[in-house]
Amino acid sequence: MMKKFAAAILALLATLSLAGAQTVQPFLPGNIAHPALWHVTGEAGEVYLLGSIHVLPPHVQWHTTPIKMALSRTDIFVFEVPQDASAVSELQGLIQKNGFLPPDQKLRDLLHPKFRADYDAAVKSSGLDAAGVDRERPWLAGIQLMFTQISKLHYASSNGVDSVLLESAVKNHKPVRYFETIADQFALLAPDDRALELEEFEAGLADLRDVSAGIRPMVRAWANGDQARLDELINGDLDQFPKARKLLLDDRNQRWVPQIEAMLKEKHVFFVTVGAGHLTGPKGVPALLRKAGYTVEGP
Repeated sequence: MMKKFAAAILALLATLSLAGAQTVQPFLPGNIAHPALWHVTGEAGEVYLLGSIHVLPPHVQWHTTPIKMALSRTDIFVFEVPQDASAVSELQGLIQKNGFLPPDQKLRDLLHPKFRADYDAAVKSSGLDAAGVDRERPWLAGIQLMFTQISKLHYASSNGVDSVLLESAVKNHKPVRYFETIADQFALLAPDDRALELEEFEAGLADLRDVSAGIRPMVRAWANGDQARLDELINGDLDQFPKARKLLLDDRNQRWVPQIEAMLKEKHVFFVTVGAGHLTGPKGVPALLRKAGYTVEGP
């Protein structure tokens, strides 16, 4: 289950920041990355597609020559979700409203006894206040515990591709659009089925001991432009959770394609940056656009 949480967290980290150190061991020689880039042509407009890893270590150099050229031609930038102060405030409000257990409940008490040792170990390892975590709903506790593990790797959303590009777009007074709202993405994390929420949290507690085992290979595949491996790591993990995959990836890809088709009818060059998992495999956005008859250059 924590793999489900991890995929969802990476989808949302565009709006949440993690504190990270400014030095880190390179995950590739020289921290040089060559992520895949797609170019789509339509009736009047053009769209570039770049997959983002929403959290990265500092100093990763991913501005390849093709990406630089695409950025120089871009009129309008497109991202998954807003990241401004208003968006962060809205997200915090949603968490306050939907992230905590009733006053008479504690998370540890809700767990089956066999999972309590893993829970205690995860909380202790995180360094978080145990009483505070115990007040949270399973989905929020899972995210909090995952965040602390990611921060230990010195990965931060401020280094993420979408954060860097959005900052540049705003600085250069470029128009910005979004596919989704904060409420849309928040709904991906806070499930209605409380029994399933707890079950999934319990099933993923053991995975919290080594978050790097999932995230570092994902970043490496993205940096190498290895779409097959990236699809296996991001989307393959969700195959065991078909409902989650449909909710987190497939349905959203289907909703985004008509929006991209509308862009292709405008006389503009768009640069679309979304989570890398949305661009891989036969159900990814590039594949759906090819299936719809568009010319898509790229892997």
